[in-house]
Amino acid sequence: MASMRDIKRRKGSIQSTQQITKAMKLVSTVKLQRAKANAESSKTYFHAMYETINSILKKSSFIDHKYLKSGENGRKAVVVITSNRGLAGGYNSNVVKLITKSEFADEDLAIYAIGKKGKEALGRKYDIVQDYSDMIEEPVYAEAMKISQQLLSDFEEGLISEIYLAYTGFKNTVSHIPTMLQLLPVDISKNSEDGAEEGSKEDSTDDNTLMNFEPNEIDALDMLIPKYITSLIYGAMIEAVASENGARMQAMDSATSNAEEMIEDLTLKYNRARQGSITQELTEIIAGANAIS
Repeated sequence: MASMRDIKRRKGSIQSTQQITKAMKLVSTVKLQRAKANAESSKTYFHAMYETINSILKKSSFIDHKYLKSGENGRKAVVVITSNRGLAGGYNSNVVKLITKSEFADEDLAIYAIGKKGKEALGRKYDIVQDYSDMIEEPVYAEAMKISQQLLSDFEEGLISEIYLAYTGFKNTVSHIPTMLQLLPVDISKNSEDGAEEGSKEDSTDDNTLMNFEPNEIDALDMLIPKYITSLIYGAMIEAVASENGARMQAMDSATSNAEEMIEDLTLKYNRARQGSITQELTEIIAGANAIS
């Protein structure tokens, strides 16, 4: 059995750690309130943008446009959004697993990292093309636009053939969903299969309806697609920040509860050791007194 001194030292160490986890939980709770408000206010626009533009691009497959055709080199760009700090439970590892457990060949992936944890985890195995870790601290639309411009520039130059987005979607305070979206080019076959599974003849008819563009399709797509990519990246960053703070708040709450249980257990062990020590001292005193008499 550990000595009273060892138990007391360990209890003090856990109490110090508990104070830290309590403080981190409070900080995450405050940050979560603001991040949650931002995520909920942008969620409708974020998903409507994806569905609307995705539908437009799917119906524009007949158009010969630089953004609608996959390149020949087969290289896939993945914008990976994680956090710059740990202690957030499985938040970062779940996003990393989207990449490592995907069907993509390792040599075909080009990682555009937003967040140090994702960069560190994926950098051992994949090519990190760009690092935008500082942007996740306070996401703004202008910075998302810079990422979008870089992606589309690399797409035009043939450095990448497809663009994906991996992030953690914010459902509510305790539910966060790791998600991967294909941004460009639109996977028409997949959308068609999904529509067939739903069994909606009307939806199938709508999917075959051609789009009319004004003034012309090239100019319209040149304007729409960069806004589409930028909006999705910005929306994903907003949701990721809310998910990160929610995950960290949960992790710190669990850590605080576990520390409380450990402290109670150590307190019980300390009292038992103390009682045993007192009993032993009394036994020795009585034995000594009996020996003298």
